[in-house]
Amino acid sequence: MHLKLLLVVLILTLVRANDDVEKLFREYKIIPDVLDTAPKDLLKVEYPGNLLVGMGKEFTPTQTKDEPHLVWVADPNEFYTIYMGNPDAPFTNDPYWSEWLHWLVVNVPGLEVNKGEIICPYMGPLAPKASGIMRYAFLVYKQPKKLRFIEPHVNNTSADPHKMFHIKEFGEKYQLGEPIAGNVYRSQWDEFVKVLHKQLNVAFDDN
Repeated sequence: MHLKLLLVVLILTLVRANDDVEKLFREYKIIPDVLDTAPKDLLKVEYPGNLLVGMGKEFTPTQTKDEPHLVWVADPNEFYTIYMGNPDAPFTNDPYWSEWLHWLVVNVPGLEVNKGEIICPYMGPLAPKASGIMRYAFLVYKQPKKLRFIEPHVNNTSADPHKMFHIKEFGEKYQLGEPIAGNVYRSQWDEFVKVLHKQLNVAFDDN
């Protein structure tokens, strides 16, 4: 009897967690702007300094300028794809660069992101001052196997390769299925954005 009760509580907890992720992705309109279906699990996103981000909360570009540590329910014998993107670039009222690709690593063995193949190295939020607050979505996909990705590798010294990336189309191309974990946070301009704009050789009024 005790075991059955424990099982019921566990199932209810999982269902509630799944509902929370669904609610998060719908509240911040990642569905339908990026995805059709929400991930089942919440992704843990931790930046240096033990800074946990997500759940639609706001964090500054300075706080999130370095690559975060990600944790999800992973099998060390499986391979994963991780993604971070911004559907609001360059302006929330005119997102003609949507989605801006911030990070893409494929063939990640288990949780060892550092052992994956980097298609796009991490680049933190870089919203222009006039853009207002923007959404940043993290997604994890479980690959069917280790895959050969035929994609140009992006560098962080030019803006063009980051523009108009669509993770939904990418997932369909490589038959990744629906994302298994994800999270969302928001960010707007601070002084550190000037560093990234200079690095990319893009100019806005705030530069």
